[in-house]
Amino acid sequence: MLYCIVKPNTYRDSLTLMQLSNALSGVNGVSKVAIVMGTPANKEVLRAAGRAAAELEGARPTDLVIVADAVDATVGGSLVARVTELLGRQTVALRRSGLRCARSLGRAADIVGEPNLALVSIPGEYVASEVHRLLDRNIHAFVFSDGVSVEDEVRLKRRAREKGLLVMGPDCGTASLGGLPLGFANEVRGGSIGLLGASGSGLQEVMVQIDRLGGGVSHAIGLGGRDLRAEVGGITCVQAMQALDEDPATGVVVLISKPPAPTVRDEVIGVARTLSKPVVAHLIGERPGVEADGNVHHARTLAEAARVAVGLAGPRASRAVVLRPEQRWIKALYTGGSLAAEAATLLHAALCVSGDPDHRAGYVMKSAGHEVIDLGDDLYTRGRPHPMIDPSLRSERIAGVFADPENAVLLLDIILGHGSAQDPAGALAPIIADGLARLRAHDRDLAVVASVCGTETDPQSASAQTLTLEQAGVAVSPDNATAIRHALAIVARPRAPRASVPTTPASIRQLLTRPPRIINIGLRGFAESLHRRGADIVHYDWAPVAGGDPRLQALLDSLT
Repeated sequence: MLYCIVKPNTYRDSLTLMQLSNALSGVNGVSKVAIVMGTPANKEVLRAAGRAAAELEGARPTDLVIVADAVDATVGGSLVARVTELLGRQTVALRRSGLRCARSLGRAADIVGEPNLALVSIPGEYVASEVHRLLDRNIHAFVFSDGVSVEDEVRLKRRAREKGLLVMGPDCGTASLGGLPLGFANEVRGGSIGLLGASGSGLQEVMVQIDRLGGGVSHAIGLGGRDLRAEVGGITCVQAMQALDEDPATGVVVLISKPPAPTVRDEVIGVARTLSKPVVAHLIGERPGVEADGNVHHARTLAEAARVAVGLAGPRASRAVVLRPEQRWIKALYTGGSLAAEAATLLHAALCVSGDPDHRAGYVMKSAGHEVIDLGDDLYTRGRPHPMIDPSLRSERIAGVFADPENAVLLLDIILGHGSAQDPAGALAPIIADGLARLRAHDRDLAVVASVCGTETDPQSASAQTLTLEQAGVAVSPDNATAIRHALAIVARPRAPRASVPTTPASIRQLLTRPPRIINIGLRGFAESLHRRGADIVHYDWAPVAGGDPRLQALLDSLT
């Protein structure tokens, strides 16, 4: 028999409904359990499935509806008892968790105290009204919900921009603010790469790859999948790019987007070109004709976007380097011939300088003050061991690099394996650490960048060699090409901070520089996860106002 239960004024979010459905699916004598809120759309689905009952017709959007096939009335009655028990358990568990809760937006704001961020994950038809209320209170919105009209999205984002606020979304699945993950964000380590994305899974993929490559993330700002459509015009995208450009924790900006509208693409890339920081852009489906255009670096895949970003920003363990205006040159001291040739090729292309095909004096490239030397050249190995075996030759030359006040970067390769020196990093680290200390004593600095060619099972251990170098002040990249890209980025950096007046509104700057005070509206699981991390958060136990009656809601909205 078809059994229908309506529990009035018992609103639950979609995650809770799923948990209830799973728990009731194993009850003996019960099958085809459906647990939904009594919205018009849900009732129509039940009718179409032949599961309508008289009790269903009077259900309101705030009423919990359970429909199931039960073998008899006794089993149906036990189903009611089971639902009541499960709802009670959820309430007790919530109280024991210590998560603060409120039954109104005003009370939630009072509890958390001057909130500046809200997570919104309620049915789409209620989002616009709720977000307008948030904007009234000068609260940024991360809108996880979908089902919001484009017209409402445009109105919300335009109003937010006027008020100096961000609306991330709708349909925004991922963000991370100062390491605090929102929505579906992954746990990644901190660093100087700031991301913005009109693609939730794309944002996640790039964040994860950056972490795997040794880079770190400052922020990841979700835009919502439609932000770069013509109707929306990239409103949040432009806000986020400008905010990350002025954010002190961000050194490189990464833009990820589903295929944008051509006019919006041109506008967004135009804004990117005006930023003071390098930008890596991956617009899915686009095949750029050039790798770089000024400060904008184009990537063809998500993985390439991560690699380029890590190359520009450097590894997360690298130290901050402050160079003087006269420091311009890259000096590369290599022990591997092919790695030296790769360095010369990439530097030649980026700096528009010439190489030295004859390798005179062991130089693979020597132009202006830039030099790439292959210390494994025959010139240096006559009568002495190869520098991969005996690091002393390179150690002797490092002092000269530190002594030249115009040098900006010392670029090195560390090659491991059977037959190589037992501890090549250990031979270089004291010399580098001492050289850097001497420079700092005279208010100078130099960037030292290296790559380690080796594995964990090599006799020297790649991780042990990397740690030795990092402790000496070396930025260790995952591969030679990435190290070269990082060296080029260091040389290209402005030597003095930008003196212009910040254009990012104070409320957005504060969102990126201080821990947010959060109201969660909708899925309780989001609040519980952030609460366990120690976030300052209160859960607003939201339910549709006016019993979900759209006419009464519209009337109430007109009065606010």
